[in-house]
Amino acid sequence: MRRVTLFVNGTSKNGKVVAVYGTLSDLLTVASNKLGIRACNLYNGKGGLIDDIALIRDDDVLYVSEGDAFIDPQSDWKMSDDISGSHTDWLTLNIGGRLFTTTRSTLVSKEPDSMLAHMFREKDVWGNKQDERGAYLIDRSPEYFEPILNYLRHGQIIVNEGINLLGVLEEARFFGIEQMAEQLEVAIKNSHPPEDHSPLSRKEFVRFLLATPTKSELRCQGLNFSGADLSRLDLRYINFKMANLSRCNLTYANLCCSNLERADLSGANLDGANLQGVKMLCSNAEGASLKGCNFEDPSGLKANLEGANLKGVDMEGSQMTGINLRVATLKNAKLKNCNLRGATLAGTDLENCDLSGCDLQEANLRGSNVKGAIFEEMLTPLHMSQSVR
Repeated sequence: MRRVTLFVNGTSKNGKVVAVYGTLSDLLTVASNKLGIRACNLYNGKGGLIDDIALIRDDDVLYVSEGDAFIDPQSDWKMSDDISGSHTDWLTLNIGGRLFTTTRSTLVSKEPDSMLAHMFREKDVWGNKQDERGAYLIDRSPEYFEPILNYLRHGQIIVNEGINLLGVLEEARFFGIEQMAEQLEVAIKNSHPPEDHSPLSRKEFVRFLLATPTKSELRCQGLNFSGADLSRLDLRYINFKMANLSRCNLTYANLCCSNLERADLSGANLDGANLQGVKMLCSNAEGASLKGCNFEDPSGLKANLEGANLKGVDMEGSQMTGINLRVATLKNAKLKNCNLRGATLAGTDLENCDLSGCDLQEANLRGSNVKGAIFEEMLTPLHMSQSVR
């Protein structure tokens, strides 16, 4: 009894060993049952068509077709090998003068939509330039490319000390490696310390004061003191420009010649504070309390509150001789019994302002809005020339 090995035409896998008996038709029937196809023709290993069962020898390898022409199984193996080889062959990249050796599969598998995958998925499609050693030339930074290549190898972002993450991020974006770029953006964000906008406490600020010579100007520009207790402190000559002092307790504090320009003093309490020569241009003190404050400097240095927002402030009993309140807003403010001698109130909004008991001698109210203002119990008569609009 003879036996043969049968394969489907064009393949050399999943063969079946069968016994040869009867006629050629009997063998084709067995082949159909064993291989699960409609067997019509038999070929030997060289592609010869077998039309007589007597031509078959023991241990022959035969290829069964469904009527199609013979396909050499070796060509199928070579084709599959070429396909797999195209992704496993080794490449050398010249990145900015430094050589990197890797496989084609590394460059194309992890990020199939990246620029590197498009460049090296198929051989010579992009016409990549090569140096004299055959390495592909890419004009990028080798320090930033190394973490990218390692990421394509194992999927982890590992950046050596001294390598700027921003540089690696730009390279990842350049090569279109989106997943890596997203992870790098998160890493960069997490590497930055969180911004601390919490207000300074009295204890922290006193520490700053004690460490600063009395003749030195302490720069507190733009700092946040919201709600802090700074009462009775010596704050002379300090630069609080654009600082947040809202709801701050500044009662009886010495703010002589301090700079509060554009500072936020809304809702703050400055009762009894010394404000001689203070600069409060365009500051926001809406709703603040300034009762019994002293703005009058014996040396003649005048406090400047030009353009300040003083809506609803309570400045009752304050000394404001020569103060500059030009174009400030004092709507609904309380200025009872204030000393405003020689004050500049030109263009000031004094609507519904309570000025009863004030001393307005030589004060300049030209162009001011005095609609609904209260001028009862004035210490000196208000001359018409002072308020001509």
